[in-house]
Amino acid sequence: MTDPADRLRAGSVSATDPAVERTLRRLELTVLRRLDGMLLGDHLGLLPGQGSEKAESREYAVGDDVRRMDWAVTARTTVPHVHDLIADRELETWALVDLTASTEFGTGTWQKRDLAIAATAAVGFLTARTGNRMGAIALTQAGPRAIPARPGRDGLRALLHTLITAPRGAHDRPRRRPDPAAATDLAAAVEGLLRPPRRRGLAVVVSDFLSTDLRWERPLRVLAARHQVLAIEIVDPLELTLPPVGPLPVVDAETGAFVEVPTSSRRLRERYAAAAVAHRSAVSLALRRVGADHLVLRTDSDWLVDIVRFASANRRGRGAGRRPPVGRTDQGGTAAPATSRAGTSRAGSR
Repeated sequence: MTDPADRLRAGSVSATDPAVERTLRRLELTVLRRLDGMLLGDHLGLLPGQGSEKAESREYAVGDDVRRMDWAVTARTTVPHVHDLIADRELETWALVDLTASTEFGTGTWQKRDLAIAATAAVGFLTARTGNRMGAIALTQAGPRAIPARPGRDGLRALLHTLITAPRGAHDRPRRRPDPAAATDLAAAVEGLLRPPRRRGLAVVVSDFLSTDLRWERPLRVLAARHQVLAIEIVDPLELTLPPVGPLPVVDAETGAFVEVPTSSRRLRERYAAAAVAHRSAVSLALRRVGADHLVLRTDSDWLVDIVRFASANRRGRGAGRRPPVGRTDQGGTAAPATSRAGTSRAGSR
């Protein structure tokens, strides 16, 4: 008999299948038991709430946002001062979760898709206090799907249920000719977070950021001007380096492009690793330019520990300025380049 968990991963399970409820329950217990034990305090969240209302002024410290300068007090005292902010009592969180075909891959403990949903769950459970609401936009191969924001853990469970049962891409039927229109348009999905205008809150973008098209930077910058933005990057180790396994037939899960990669070539493997470093550096730089916090989660590492490190670094304050992405890296990079996206798809024969 087929295991329900295997059927859930294969996408052949209905929304009412008991495997969905068991997966939700296991995910909730994992997040609440482990993260609550490692993060002291009552659900302080992944990011410190900055709020929007001005409070008292204090002297400027290195790393403070210069947009909060209190020029009147600075002029009177001749010492730079900034406004502290009163944290908002209620938080509205919106997540953009990339569930396209490129995330249906993983050589570690997790598939990237499962890890993306788990990261969304962690954000939700750590911000699910009384009055707080969370909504999402699921970016699937069929297009974006909006999930209305609802308060409490019941609303979060309904959101996660929708993400878990979202349809998967048809990447098991590779095409010889690539279809560029099938590629993920992350920029358009980020723009979806801007409409309709929402109250100030937390915006979370969960994606593998594999495409070399960085047009998402501009709408993300607009989003960061009003909301606190957290970018969660999902990475698989095979996207960083290629193993020497000889001719490797691979297919781009999103466009259907097929290529046979001669992994026995040392020069090709070095070029692949260098391109991976360059692309992930470009993604990291773009996220820093827009002012987003950057968290890296890998399919072969303990993602809960990475979240704890990230939350602890934020809790210590931002006095050191913008930090590099949190998470283990290989050879200076954190994911694969889009020029080698075939390496992120399932290998197989023609």
